[in-house]
Amino acid sequence: MQYKHAIRVYYEDTDAGGIVYYANYLKFFERARTEWLRNLGIEQDKLLERSVGFVVKRVEMDNHAPARFNQLLCIQSEIVELKRVSLVFKQKIISPSDQCLVSATIKVACVNLSKMKPQAIPAYILEELARVI
Repeated sequence: MQYKHAIRVYYEDTDAGGIVYYANYLKFFERARTEWLRNLGIEQDKLLERSVGFVVKRVEMDNHAPARFNQLLCIQSEIVELKRVSLVFKQKIISPSDQCLVSATIKVACVNLSKMKPQAIPAYILEELARVI
C-alpha cells in the first residue's frame, strides 16, 4: 500500500535561488513516514515513553529535478521490506505536474533508546505494518 502526504515548500526550505536545499528532502521524507505511522495509530511520542525509537540506518537518494518555493509536493511512501528489527521504505517526491523530483530508499531500524541497541519492532507495530504492505 502506498501512503501519500502533501508538503508545501516554504521559503525556509530553499536556497537563495528559491530551490529546495537537498538536505531538506530528507526532512520531507521523515515527515511523511511519521504521518503514515500516525495514520496507522502509532504515535512516536508513546514509543519514546517506552524507550523505543526508529532511526535511519541507510539512505540512498537520487535528485532528478528541483523542487521550488511554494510548490505543493506529494510524498509517496511504501514499505518494500519488513523484518523483525528493520524496514525499508521507497519514497518519492512528486511535483504538481506529476514529475518525480526525488526518489529514495531508506532503511530504518528499531532501537532501544536507553541502551542504544537494536531491538525487535514491537509486535503490534509489525502486525500493523504487515497489514499495509
